[in-house]
Amino acid sequence: MADEPKKVVCIEDETEMIELVKLILSRNKFEVTGAVGGQEGLQKIADIKPDLVLLDLMMPEMDGWEVYQKMKASEEMRDIPVIVVTAKAQSIDRVLGLHIA
Repeated sequence: MADEPKKVVCIEDETEMIELVKLILSRNKFEVTGAVGGQEGLQKIADIKPDLVLLDLMMPEMDGWEVYQKMKASEEMRDIPVIVVTAKAQSIDRVLGLHIA
């Protein structure tokens, strides 16, 4: 249906950031599901099949690049758009981000 809210999965290791994203996007009629860390994020993506993923790069255990690579290797997830959200601004990360997007 056209009136259904777009589904977003926010993968972040800081719950405060997830809550902030939920607050901002829910005001604009997005349905946001938070996931703390990469493994939980991949599971939520598989379960929800969101319209968009917001992905933090700097996370312990499984970082954002690994999550992204696993998404692109999965037939079910590879076409889901990803927006990388990070405080990391090193040149190599910018180049990689532009290259793989």
